[in-house]
Amino acid sequence: MGIIVHHLNNSRSQRVVWLLEELGVPYEIRSYSRDPVTNLAPPELKAVHPLGKSPLLDIDGRVIEESGAIVQVLCERYGNGAWLPAAGTDDALRHLELMHFAEGSAMTPILLNLYVGRLGDAGAPLQPRIREQLASHLGYLESILRPSGHFVGDDWTGADVMLSFPAEIAVMQGGGPTWPKLAAFVASIHARPAWQRARAKTGPYYGT
Repeated sequence: MGIIVHHLNNSRSQRVVWLLEELGVPYEIRSYSRDPVTNLAPPELKAVHPLGKSPLLDIDGRVIEESGAIVQVLCERYGNGAWLPAAGTDDALRHLELMHFAEGSAMTPILLNLYVGRLGDAGAPLQPRIREQLASHLGYLESILRPSGHFVGDDWTGADVMLSFPAEIAVMQGGGPTWPKLAAFVASIHARPAWQRARAKTGPYYGT
């Protein structure tokens, strides 16, 4: 049956398509578009998973949810020894931490900023705390980027894939001058042929 990516435009599923291109694995894309008014995913995604969210990855009929799990599975099955640090090393533990940090910590203030921003004046009391948390989490990512331009070791790993999305959001929202290493990280991703192939297949992505 092969691999199917259930891809939502302008979403975290972009990094899954990018990773598949890097790995050279054959796959099919099934695309879904956000509602132009609400920006929410269409109800058709609920036919794939009850939460109606993306990314979802179907491998031979088994639907895998959650970006971190998807990236981990793809790296393990198709990475041929690359994209993951050697098991049992401190880099492997660091990699595990950052894979969870990407969704468990970094995305929380990003999503709060998005949702509370829609409240207008009603959300104003929360904005200072949200801005502080955004600065804290993105500043942390800036501080741990290695001279090689990677988060773990000196080559591409699943952690780089997972952290690409919060880094892209930071740059898209004008944070490049504040976090120049994150901006360089994003630029290096977007310059990769695999990312450009993914972008060509998925369509416009946050103005790129």
